[in-house]
Amino acid sequence: MIETAGEPPAAQHAAAHKVRSVRAVGTRAVLAELSGTQDVLALQALLLEKPLPGQLDVLAAAETVLVTADSPVSARRIAEQLLRLDLTAPVQREGELVVIDTLYDGQDLAEVGKLTGLGPEGVIAAHTGQVWTVAFAGFAPGFGYMVGENQALEVPRRSSPRTAVPAGSVALAGNYSAVYPRRSPGGWQLIGRTGAKMWDLDRQQPALASPGHRVQFRAVRDVVTLAPEQTPASAPTPEVSTGLRIVAPGLQSLVQDLGRHGHSGLGVSAAGALDRASLRRANRLVGNTPSAAAIETVAGGLTVQAVGDQVLAVTGAPSDLVIETQSDTEAGPFQRTVPMATPFALLDGETLTLGAPGSGFRSYLAVRGGVDAAPVLGSRSTDTMSGIGPAPLAAGELLAAGGEADSGVVGSPELQPEFPGTGVTVLDVVPGPRADWFDQAALDSFAGQEWSVTPQSNRVGMRLDGTALRRSRAGELPSEGTVAGALQVPPEGLPVLFLADHPITGGYPVIAVVVDSQLDLAAQVPIGGKIRFRWSPAGPKQSASPEHLTPERKASP
Repeated sequence: MIETAGEPPAAQHAAAHKVRSVRAVGTRAVLAELSGTQDVLALQALLLEKPLPGQLDVLAAAETVLVTADSPVSARRIAEQLLRLDLTAPVQREGELVVIDTLYDGQDLAEVGKLTGLGPEGVIAAHTGQVWTVAFAGFAPGFGYMVGENQALEVPRRSSPRTAVPAGSVALAGNYSAVYPRRSPGGWQLIGRTGAKMWDLDRQQPALASPGHRVQFRAVRDVVTLAPEQTPASAPTPEVSTGLRIVAPGLQSLVQDLGRHGHSGLGVSAAGALDRASLRRANRLVGNTPSAAAIETVAGGLTVQAVGDQVLAVTGAPSDLVIETQSDTEAGPFQRTVPMATPFALLDGETLTLGAPGSGFRSYLAVRGGVDAAPVLGSRSTDTMSGIGPAPLAAGELLAAGGEADSGVVGSPELQPEFPGTGVTVLDVVPGPRADWFDQAALDSFAGQEWSVTPQSNRVGMRLDGTALRRSRAGELPSEGTVAGALQVPPEGLPVLFLADHPITGGYPVIAVVVDSQLDLAAQVPIGGKIRFRWSPAGPKQSASPEHLTPERKASP
């Protein structure tokens, strides 16, 4: 990175307050590497105060800041601009002070006292005696990584993570402190608990402490009444005069639109339809706005009944579409079929069933007016990882049709692209920000073999099986921001292809990133399907040296 040996002290000081290097993360994001937490906070503050042209989102992590852009051209320009920024005197964003009352009776308090040499009372004094700053969010919505004013409480994670950490647990790991916003697995050292509601979608700002906020922990002696676990309450069923009743949801059916972008600082991923082109096509056919919410369903089996006369269209994985009309005659129900990617009427009381797809994996059912679900952070999409948005659809549920029609007429039938079947699907990739963690043999193996999509795959990521990849470096990365399409390689060497519901940060090296234009295709590869990766000319040219394969730009001393 930056070579400062032999420089005068002033030059060394200046170099330490610039972005050390910038790495491409796919074609629409870049990862700025910095010297430490203070520079991370400085760059984050500067970008939030004065966004760069084309900047869409900013995500700080332990030693990096991920910047997503509106186009590949903007991403390249942002990379060059980041290297010229001066972080010595960052824009000051006065963060709000949040006071969190804490009862210090955590299961690991005594152990932390031993690890730090402070004893339990010393740990409490050190934790409450400094102001913490939320540096970045991750892991779960409302989970803020807080940095203190010193390293007195630096402790390792537990050697054996707990399968369930109660909501409200106050914890330490490394140089960070945090509060678990919901019951979840975790490996941090638990020193106390609080009743503060760290994440509440009923607030204008759902996160109690978001990046930039300052936090003061205050010891209390009384037992803290913890906030109840957030189990989605069954809202009163609204009167639905027009819409769809779910007769059978199939394997999984979800409400999806084009996603909730720009909330990574809260620990929230974008979610949204995995095959964006198919969603847009379905909406176009029924005359909706492109971003209207529809039903995303996998592997067929979805059956819906019209409540009032409806106009529908089904796109994505091609399957038989059968409409059944009840009859009062002895002849029984009457059935008819309708084609894919064509608008059609489903009259009041009729049912539509989607058969198993002959190819592809995900289908999209749009209703004229869009699915009228309650928006969360500007989107009606279901995020399966965080639990934000509508619950998975269930039999008997009524979905109202909304007011998202964009045109007075429906669209004409459209041709659909070919969808992955029993053959091998080739996906173009560009080198990932950590391709230099792998030698040439591993890079050749990655692109030279067929990977199988395992049944453990879901909307968070596609888990692949094949010949394991070996890293050329030991150890783990500090958590850093990542994107849909990233191919992370855990220690066992089998890649995971992140999809829309992916965690916003990860600690495994990303060997490659699927180009954005092929994420729709990737999402249609079925369980058991085969994938081969091909280095794309959209990224840096291949070289015999993995160092040159990594799209990295370095700052000058």
